[in-house]
Amino acid sequence: MDGHLNGHDTLRIGFIGASNIAVKHAIALSRIPGVQLVAVCDINDERRKAFVERFPVADYADARQMLEKESLQVVTVMTPSGNHADMTCLVAGYGCHVIVEKPMALKLEDADRQIESCRQHGVRLFTVMQNRFSQPVLALRRALEENRFGKLVMATARVRWHRSQEYYDEAKWRGTWNRDGGVFSNQACHHIDMLRWLMGDVESVVAEKASRLANIEAEDTGAAIFRFANGGLGVLEATTAWRPKDMEGTIALAGEGGSVEIGGFIMDKLRHWSFAVEREEDQTIWQTHGESPKIIAWTHERYLRDVFDALRQGRPAMVEGEEGRKTVELLNAIYEASETGSEVRLRFRPKHSKLGRD
Repeated sequence: MDGHLNGHDTLRIGFIGASNIAVKHAIALSRIPGVQLVAVCDINDERRKAFVERFPVADYADARQMLEKESLQVVTVMTPSGNHADMTCLVAGYGCHVIVEKPMALKLEDADRQIESCRQHGVRLFTVMQNRFSQPVLALRRALEENRFGKLVMATARVRWHRSQEYYDEAKWRGTWNRDGGVFSNQACHHIDMLRWLMGDVESVVAEKASRLANIEAEDTGAAIFRFANGGLGVLEATTAWRPKDMEGTIALAGEGGSVEIGGFIMDKLRHWSFAVEREEDQTIWQTHGESPKIIAWTHERYLRDVFDALRQGRPAMVEGEEGRKTVELLNAIYEASETGSEVRLRFRPKHSKLGRD
């Protein structure tokens, strides 16, 4: 396979995993021309049957059987995080391009294995980071690329979400080290990716974590401080122990030339936009990019359109495997720092991080 597709082909899509996130992906696909969801696989019979009642496609309990029987070009992997690497490599072996939900893997060596497997089989690997396509985030990124911030000072992210004990208990893999991790790797993965995407490479990190309200192996609460290669700092606070309900998922960026904050539940509402040198577009930014449309799976749709266009045009997509790997490395650095109580410098191999370990 040459890494891109004929622009007139209808892309045949398969899902591995039929949980709630698969429903979002299916809704997004239904609004994209030139693609067709044809099959879904899930080992949970009840979950799989519920999915195909809503989206009538072929269903399988075994991924190999689906890959052998269906002529698929793209497969989306939406299993528990600890299974992402094995599923990615399996799919690549059948010559299908792979879209894998976040995080692409838990262990850094697994991320490397995914990238190498896709390279060997001549297929492409994409990691789902749909919040990069939020309307306010796109405006922020454009201002950054146009150097409106000048010298970057600090980026902050806050994840103040509510997850009950029932949430963790309804799926045995949630909150476990070998299949999920805690709030850093599951809920805050998008925000960690966003900090790195906006500020650039991370030089070092210090972190703390705790389980305060949830009875799980991993953490429900954590904080981290980053030093970026450009000299700027970053701060992340993340918890699923916010009570009694969800509050926010927020990202903010400050530089010598201005500052922006994006809030809402999923970084989808512009809260603050101020630059020392004003432009005409600043007067209309609230109307054009103040909030993402209230459409189910809207950012997933924008993300998937980018992936499919990249395949057809033979161009890079916004979030390919190497981008996903950088976030996996940073996740492991956070866990390494929280285990050792020491600063961890990036471009490293984890020794004490429990993420992805039995």
